[in-house]
Amino acid sequence: MSPRHTHTSRTPQSISTITRTSRFARIFAPVVLILTLGACDSASSDRAEPSAPRARELVDLRSRILDYTAGFEPGAAYTPPGDDERARLAEGVGRLLDGDAAAAQRLLAPLGLAVTRLTDTDSGRRYDEIAAARSAGDAASWGRLYVTADSALRWNVQVPHPVSDRATEELGVRLLEEEPSGALVLAGAHRRAGRAGEADVAHSEDSAFHTVVDELQKRGVPGLQLHGFAQTSDRPYEAIVSGGAAQKASGEASALADRLEADGLRVCRGWSARCPLEGTRNVQGRSAERRHAPFLHVELSPDARDDGPDADETARALADLLSTWSRD
Repeated sequence: MSPRHTHTSRTPQSISTITRTSRFARIFAPVVLILTLGACDSASSDRAEPSAPRARELVDLRSRILDYTAGFEPGAAYTPPGDDERARLAEGVGRLLDGDAAAAQRLLAPLGLAVTRLTDTDSGRRYDEIAAARSAGDAASWGRLYVTADSALRWNVQVPHPVSDRATEELGVRLLEEEPSGALVLAGAHRRAGRAGEADVAHSEDSAFHTVVDELQKRGVPGLQLHGFAQTSDRPYEAIVSGGAAQKASGEASALADRLEADGLRVCRGWSARCPLEGTRNVQGRSAERRHAPFLHVELSPDARDDGPDADETARALADLLSTWSRD
């Protein structure tokens, strides 16, 4: 027997309905596909940042940082973190640098520190901030860390003496804003805060500042440390460039000194001359040498770090240095 075939007759009305349905599918199926792909992209984005900080703020980055440093005064209260606190801070900072912001927040919260994703209203760039959750308390004087959230981390700028070395904090912010792929490590108190020089973080390993820098050095992130000095008869320079404890010149150090001199600034090179303020006792420089991490110690005169043409030339030269590190 031949197979049975069942025939279904279609009325003009049913044909019209099918035609409309087919036209609907042709028009709206791509839209559904686009929405579905959009949802997938969103999910992929979430997976790419599984532990991005939950706290998020839209801020004027420059104002946020400089408003913080504006209150720094000599003689203000300062209590350095204890051994256990520094160990916990190191682990928390390390987790953030390794991309696990959720773990960083869990570790840092008991210290009074918070991790926040910031978007700068001026540039649109994003940064992860570690800062005190409250304006009062010991953690408020420990300083802050700002890390790019838009790219791999290639360099860091360190400001150990904000306000005390006038305008170094402004220069640090300028470099963070102008050059992508970097971080800013900022001390949290005036150099002469607290007792017996304990807030001079460039010469103290018992500080949050040094703890943060050490974690960056463990990962081989090049560091540029900014200082300021007053010109005197024995300091007739605009800039003193050195490797800190490492009394040798890197290619970047030589290129920076050459660039500054080409711009008309008088430069003392710590690796080939006897310079004042070479930073040989700087503890971050010493740890960088032990860890074989690139480190530059730069002292700047007032003209080279305040407003004016010399300061602009200096900022451009330092930005070129950071750009070189970004390409390495």
